[in-house]
Amino acid sequence: MLKVNNINLHYGAAQALRSVTLTAEPGKVTCVLGRNGVGKTSLLRATVGQHPVSAGSITLDDADITKLSTVERARRGIAYVPQGREIFPLLTVEENLETGFAPLPRDKRSLPDDVFSLFPVLRDMLKRRGGDLSGGQQQQLAIGRALVMRPKLLLLDEPTEGIQPSIIKDIGRAISYLRSLKDMAIVLVEQYLDFAQELGDYLVVMDRGAVVYASDKASMDETAIKKALAI
Repeated sequence: MLKVNNINLHYGAAQALRSVTLTAEPGKVTCVLGRNGVGKTSLLRATVGQHPVSAGSITLDDADITKLSTVERARRGIAYVPQGREIFPLLTVEENLETGFAPLPRDKRSLPDDVFSLFPVLRDMLKRRGGDLSGGQQQQLAIGRALVMRPKLLLLDEPTEGIQPSIIKDIGRAISYLRSLKDMAIVLVEQYLDFAQELGDYLVVMDRGAVVYASDKASMDETAIKKALAI
């Protein structure tokens, strides 16, 4: 389980996160909503260790990881699919997937069957360069690369942005399947409320670097969420 406890984050003099608290449980999807620039990506960067927090703590499975490097957090089981995908355009699909081996011990360095059952197009394009894929296929590749790491925690930063509807459905089905395995916590940053409502077990709305609404699915107030999103 991930626990983000009352964290602050600064970029120089600018404060990007203000006392943010969040949990993500195995077998659950925690959706983080909000307009552009409210701190959603900064929250993921803090969680994965790309930017140090200035206050608060982050724990994974009750172990404090606040001061660990990005590499050490990856070895602990945190996988990150960044906004913009950031695949390697000159590497083949297979080589892109194999970059997910980096934090794994040698006996775990194989491509999981789930990658190809969730995204069959990747098997068909193993020898194609990543840069030759469509935007939607590159997003599938980025998620597949994260799954190669066998993560305990999967962080997804707006995986539906700029993606055609058919692949958005594929990504939604993949997230639902991964949740059903019960061994992975998922944090999904999203702008589309409908997509978040369909997949999210917990919904969090951010504004100006702070959490302004949080609820589980059962007690979710759609009017309150829409109001928070409009702040």
